[in-house]
Amino acid sequence: MELSAIQTVVSSFMDVLNFDCLLWIALGTLIGIVFGAAPGLTATTAVALFTPITFYMPLNISLSFLMGMYCGGFYAGSIPAILINTPGAPGNAATVMDGYPMAQNGQAGRALSVSVTSSYIGGTLSAFALLVFAPIIAKIALKFGAPEYFAVAVLGLVCIAGVSGRSIVKGIAGATIGMFLSTIGMDPIDGLPRFTLDSVYLMGGIALIPALVGLFAITEVLSKVDKMDDENNKVITQISGIMPHFSEYWHNKWLILKSSIIGILVGAVPGTGPTIASWMAYNEAKRSAKDPEKYGTGIPEGVMATEASNNAVTGGALIPLLTLGVPGDTVTAVLLGALMIQGLTPGPMLLTEHYDLVAFLLWILIFANIVMLLMGLLSSKFAPYILKIPVKILMPIVCVLCITGGYAANNSFFDAAMVIVIGLGGYILMSFGFPVAPVVLGLILGPIIEPNMRMALIGSGLNPFVFISTPLSAGLLVLAFVLVWVMNRRGRGAA
Repeated sequence: MELSAIQTVVSSFMDVLNFDCLLWIALGTLIGIVFGAAPGLTATTAVALFTPITFYMPLNISLSFLMGMYCGGFYAGSIPAILINTPGAPGNAATVMDGYPMAQNGQAGRALSVSVTSSYIGGTLSAFALLVFAPIIAKIALKFGAPEYFAVAVLGLVCIAGVSGRSIVKGIAGATIGMFLSTIGMDPIDGLPRFTLDSVYLMGGIALIPALVGLFAITEVLSKVDKMDDENNKVITQISGIMPHFSEYWHNKWLILKSSIIGILVGAVPGTGPTIASWMAYNEAKRSAKDPEKYGTGIPEGVMATEASNNAVTGGALIPLLTLGVPGDTVTAVLLGALMIQGLTPGPMLLTEHYDLVAFLLWILIFANIVMLLMGLLSSKFAPYILKIPVKILMPIVCVLCITGGYAANNSFFDAAMVIVIGLGGYILMSFGFPVAPVVLGLILGPIIEPNMRMALIGSGLNPFVFISTPLSAGLLVLAFVLVWVMNRRGRGAA
């Protein structure tokens, strides 16, 4: 690392070591833990819901607040997975395999301790991966042309469409719907209005934040309406033995390191996310174990593998976001909107011109993980009370916050109405088995795919072979087609 880069890292450390930043990191982490653990809510919902509040904050404060929620929410999904056998988010589904059996065996406190400690280790390692690899990828991305950006965005869409539901066809259909929504507004090449229905409110397109709040929050609220009968009586409330033992983690250091690396690498692939990472880490831990038959019976190694990889995605997913402007998962999709609102456009130029931002995010992630560890250990005995919050009380409050956040985005009643309309649309799609995540990624990646595709064709005289004219763009597109074929065959096999 160059001397100037080291100086930037040290300077950014001093910037984060500020009372206001630390306070907002702590507040964001607390909100993330509550949303991640509460029934029917996720880290994505939290970040989408509170992003409008950051419009009026300085950049350092808003990033501290949102990144705290990001880290806290990713970990907290393991709390219901351990205590009520229901993951708080898809990324914590693999934690159920050993976390809940541990709780049934009277080791709920130990399971929660292992979860938060492993999450802390994975998240911290991913922060350093962000610092090291983001500038390298940014330098490579500076050589990207329109065909390469088109190929990267297509690959991201294929990945998220393939892993967001049982049907690859419905996943791709959802991504297509999102891309269509992204075409509403002014044509990026010709400057003519499209699909605006002669409404001046749609000339600028569908605002990103109201769309994200509607699809992630309102859709989630509506999906819980049919499930108002809470199973709070099944919450395991006997929590003891929460303090971690260093020797246990030292004994499993290679398992945690391997799982963290899996999380970082999977997170760095646009459009994948924690669900794939946690299951890959769990399967690899089981495959390489001396006694693989013990996995699924309630052993801490299973929780270590899944939670280390799950939280290692946080730093990994920020790599494609900052270097390519392509979200690594659904939460970074919301963070993309937050950065753009602050006047920052993620991409290779952001890294070369604002390396201090990467260093700043590094220290935010580190401090957020420290706060998450402390809060997770100290609040473990109170975790069952979060799970006992009645859904019939929680959901109306979230709904009001959603509409308020949609209005706050641009002080527009039209945006508030769009939150409801898009939320209803997302709920209808979900009711028919269409995943919502591809719709969001289509909405976000559409403005990357369309102009780059058109510019590449215009620059080549409408030659379609321009997209395979370089090894990188050709390789990415081939990989996208291979993934579609593999996931389609897997889906048929499962059916």
